[in-house]
Amino acid sequence: MSEHPQLSRAYHWRLHRILFLYVLGVLGFLGAMFWAEEHGLSRHWIGPIFLFCTVMVYAGIGVYSRTSDAEEYFVAGRRIPPFYNGMAAAADWMSAASFISLSGALYLQGFSGSGTQPGGLAYVLGWTGGFCLVGMLIAPYLRAMKLYTVPDFFQARYGGRWPRIIAALAAITCSFTYVVAQIYGVGLIAARLTGVQFEIGIMLGLGGVLLCSFLGGMRAITWTQVAQYVVILLAFMLPVSWLAYKQMGTPWAPAAYGQQLGKIAQLEQELLASEAEQSVLEAYRTRAQVLQSKLRDVPHVLAAERQALAEHIRELRTSSGNIGAIMAASRELASMPKDEAAARERWTRELRETYDRAKPLGGIPLQSQPFAGDPHGTPEERQAYEVSRRNFLALMFCLMVGTAGLPHLLTRYYTAPSVSAARSSVAWSLFFIGLLYMSAPALAVMVKYEVMNNLVGTHFDALPNWIAQWARVDGSLLSVEDINGDGILQFGEIRMGADLIMLATPELGGMPYVVSGLVAAGGLAAALSTADGLLLTISNALVRDLYYQERQRLETRKRRISPEQRVILSKFALLLVALSAAFVAARRSSDILPMVSASFSLAASAFVPAMVMGIFWRGTTRRGAVAGMLLGLAVTLYYMLAHVPGLQGVLPNALRSNQLWWGIQPISAGVFGVPAGFAATLLVSWWDRRYSKA
Repeated sequence: MSEHPQLSRAYHWRLHRILFLYVLGVLGFLGAMFWAEEHGLSRHWIGPIFLFCTVMVYAGIGVYSRTSDAEEYFVAGRRIPPFYNGMAAAADWMSAASFISLSGALYLQGFSGSGTQPGGLAYVLGWTGGFCLVGMLIAPYLRAMKLYTVPDFFQARYGGRWPRIIAALAAITCSFTYVVAQIYGVGLIAARLTGVQFEIGIMLGLGGVLLCSFLGGMRAITWTQVAQYVVILLAFMLPVSWLAYKQMGTPWAPAAYGQQLGKIAQLEQELLASEAEQSVLEAYRTRAQVLQSKLRDVPHVLAAERQALAEHIRELRTSSGNIGAIMAASRELASMPKDEAAARERWTRELRETYDRAKPLGGIPLQSQPFAGDPHGTPEERQAYEVSRRNFLALMFCLMVGTAGLPHLLTRYYTAPSVSAARSSVAWSLFFIGLLYMSAPALAVMVKYEVMNNLVGTHFDALPNWIAQWARVDGSLLSVEDINGDGILQFGEIRMGADLIMLATPELGGMPYVVSGLVAAGGLAAALSTADGLLLTISNALVRDLYYQERQRLETRKRRISPEQRVILSKFALLLVALSAAFVAARRSSDILPMVSASFSLAASAFVPAMVMGIFWRGTTRRGAVAGMLLGLAVTLYYMLAHVPGLQGVLPNALRSNQLWWGIQPISAGVFGVPAGFAATLLVSWWDRRYSKA
């Protein structure tokens, strides 16, 4: 393009014209949907229409951008302008965690969180700060080497097999963890939009992922992500601006939501002093005592409950014959723990959750509280303050450094035309991400005000329909329970998951259902855009960095596979990985945000020490890089897995750990892995240089 500036200008203007027409088309579609709802279009049709139309647009772009050329498939021909590269990177970055869960984390954890929950602002600061590291330390230098994947850097910089193999395996590990969270979000949204089961929703969304990434690789993914960013931006800003105008009389939420913080602080104090809220807490404490008594004699209690429920079913069948009651009781019997171990695990989990619900405000910290505890209070309060602040800083560190090491994000800057374009792409990425991240804290505050001011105090028989609809999708997302028996919803009786806050905002704020469809389409676009890049990263690591490189090393030149064959193999590997991730996501093993945060710690410890030292210190050796990558990854994985309750009994006694290191939560395990990786890389490289000179 540099040799033909006139052609370059024509190319840019053509892209601008296409984007302008696409934005007009999206706005026209929204206007038509608003008109149709006003004229009687059923809500049962709005969700499927949004799902079908948006996925078909992305699929159409994927089909139009199909290619078998290796340069186009892996790095989009290295001709994506910085403006569009930044937009695509922002869509790639605005994953299901950012779009769906970030505001939920700010709602449930406050701005700083507690000792066990690092706080929502740590995500905002860590993720945006990480792009500064990408722009200054990583992206321009990788682009200058004209590579295809992150493991290519380790091959080119250090030589040999093991740096590349370890980098490829680490890329697969952290990317697979990340993509499972995205496909979970896809299933969640597709199930809510269409009313189908969660597992079927996963398969519906997975079809959209594959249509976008399977045919055209990075070329198709790039232009699909540009289209998806437009949907994401509209889906996030419209409900935020609508709610801000409703509550504060201005659509510019980031500049005005501070006044709601004062109102929330007053409502929080009123709830803390409320007798009805105190009765809710007392009811949960009573339930906790019952669970404790169950855990003292698990086999006897389990057998007695199973027998009592079976007798109740027999009585229903012989007396009333109520089919609905019989079916409900039968489902309850089938859902009971199968054995003593399962019962103990379930009741222990329920006891922990009940104790959390028995805390003031249902265990949710005060929204604008600096940190948990009090730096000038009792020793216990000072300890809680230190642990809370320590976890906040640790998570922010892991997210910043992890951003600089995520393979699917760094690959995005390989598509820039030049090194300077890669730097400009990072700047544009920050701009497009900032448009949304500036509004996330405002959304959390406004939703909490809406819940405290309007939803709390409603009679249970007058609750809005959307509560029951979301509860049917997944009980962990939303549940309400009249535990004190007064027939009125109290704040402590509401349990909302972080993944619900953004998706339920339109219904909570009384907006037209079209806005709910748009928000769900935005969440779907966020999950799809990130899943596309992650699946391509994993398939490239499997085929290009592992299979092809090893085959090239072992076989003669005559038997080497062609670039076209590599593209075909990558497509089939992508398909297999997508199906595997869908299987794992269907198990619903965790919320979106913890899974995503774990991948950042893994990427930070596996890649960043060896990558940064390899770029800025010529003395870094191959064995130093291998030692740093292995030790950093091992420390991070150990700290994560050693504190998973289900794995405590599997690990050997020597590896079991019941104590947190300096009170740091496992979600921030990278805070130990990254220094270990830097230290190992430095020491082994120094030893190699000293030994070679000797």
